[in-house]
This record gives sequence, structure tokens and C-alpha cells, in this order.
Amino acid sequence: MQHLDVQVIEQALAWARAGETVWLCTVLATFGSSPREPGSMLAARGDGQHIGSLSGGCVEEDFLERLQDGAFDRCVTTLRYGDPEGPQGSRIALPCGGILKVLIERLSPDMATLTQLEVLRSTLLGQRHLIRCVDLESGEAYFLEDDGVGPRVVQDIERERVQIRVGPAARLIIAGVSPVSVACAEFARTLGFEVIVCDPREEACTGFKVPGIEVRPALPSQFIASGACHAATAIVALTHDPRIDDLAMMEAVRTPAFYIGVMGSRTTSRARAERLRRSGGLSDDEIARLHMPIGLALGSTTPAEIALAVMADILRVHRGRPRDAL
Repeated sequence: MQHLDVQVIEQALAWARAGETVWLCTVLATFGSSPREPGSMLAARGDGQHIGSLSGGCVEEDFLERLQDGAFDRCVTTLRYGDPEGPQGSRIALPCGGILKVLIERLSPDMATLTQLEVLRSTLLGQRHLIRCVDLESGEAYFLEDDGVGPRVVQDIERERVQIRVGPAARLIIAGVSPVSVACAEFARTLGFEVIVCDPREEACTGFKVPGIEVRPALPSQFIASGACHAATAIVALTHDPRIDDLAMMEAVRTPAFYIGVMGSRTTSRARAERLRRSGGLSDDEIARLHMPIGLALGSTTPAEIALAVMADILRVHRGRPRDAL
């Protein structure tokens, strides 16, 4: 899940708590080109205020226009945007001839809605995975336990329901402030990651100016050890300072993070591995979890190029793609 989905659900919850009816939209499927993947969400009020996105903008504009005209009064509606053979969304042409199927739920501000949104919020911020099942006739929704493995959305045509996987929003913890950290944080934010930068040096934190990034003036290893990581967390150390990087790696291998990497050349990485075995007490299996040298071998030299290689490798692992499949 993306960090944007957390913001969508938190805003929807705030509206519902204030007594507002909320329309929750979820991308069910995409055919051809689409800017947003299945499972992406948008929430709106009847007056057109909204948060999140479904496409590059055209779908949102059409949906909000219809909403303010009084459409979508049923508890659940599905639309196929960009489908030339379907009347509902045919007036919108998506880029490259794509088609977008969207689930639209009308959620009254009652206890059932508040409970649903609170469960969604805690799941996005927590460490467990759930499947949200929505009945396409009645609009009834309920949750099932899940292991997080499989497609984001499954449509059960026979039972007229959809199953939407919900899990922790992708998080990136950056150990230490450096020029690469700045570029990496910028890339990660645009990819939908929640980004947290940790550095014990107050002057380094003060000088870190990237909008939308949480900066913590703390030793990264202490923050990592505090329980800040879940299975959708990536941890990267980007300072070249062993006092920061090595300690961060020693704590990172004790977490369920899906990606752990540290910057350095092959020679530096071999020396670090030996240091972590000798001084940190890390086992061979723990050392094997570390991506070092970090990132894809793109021949990167500048901070932006290194950050691109790092985020590309994180995305590769997050998508379950082996290196030889690239």
C-alpha cells in the first residue's frame, strides 16, 4: 500500500466522525495504461472535497462532477472508465486506450462505517494484513485474516463480491543525512512511501529540507529498535559513517523489514561484513539479508543516480522480481 492511502482513510474517518457521508472509491482493475494500480483509493464528500486519486485527473473530474449532481446514491456502484462499449464510463478516454474499473461505496456516518475505517487505518499503520470483502449487491463489507501474498484485488464474479488486500503502507527509514539521503527521500516520496529520516546530529536534521518527510533527531539504530519497522519497511544507510551505518544494520536484521541496504563499494562492503560478524555478532544468514553494495548496478556516480539505483532495487524486491528478470 502507498502512504497516500493512509491519508485517504484518515481523512475519510475524520469526515465520518463529523457526521459526513463519505464516498470511498477503489481501483478494482486496470486494462492497458493506467497511472494508479488496483487497490488505490480516493475519498470524497458530497460537496466535491476529496483526497487521493484514481488516475491522472480525468476520472476524478468526471466522478466528482457526477457526485455533485446527485449520482452514486446507491450503497455500492462499479464503473468502467474508458470502455468504448460501456455506457457508464465511455465518455472518458484514458491515456493509451486504457480502461479503469472503479468500486464506489457510499458510506453513511454510522458506527459500522466508523469501525470499518478505523480497522483500515490501523491495518495501514500496523503490522498485519487483512482482506476487505465487499458485497457488490448489498454493500456489506467485512474483514478476513490474510498473509499479504497475492494480487491486491480479486473479483469473485459468481458471488458478486470483491476482495481487496490491505496491509501496512510502504515505509522507508533512511539512516543518516547525506546528499544521497536527500535524493533518495525525494524519489521515495513520489513513489508513495512514507519516509522517515533519522540522524543524531541536530545540525544535519535542521538542514534537511524535503517537503513531506519526517525527520527525527535520533540515532537510527535506536529508532529502528523501538518497533518502527513492519514487513512493508525498507531500511537504508547512506552516510559512509560506520558509527551510524553499522549500528543501523545490526538492529535492522532483527526486524521484519523486506529490504535492508547500506551504501559502499565492494571493498568497503566486504570490510563491513567482517566488522559486523566480529563486533556485531551477526550470523551469515543475517549478513546475507544486507544489500551491500546497495542498489542496482547502474554505474551510478552522482547522489541522484545512486538514489535512483537504490529506489529501483527496493521497488524490485517489493514487487518480488529477481535481478535476472530485469
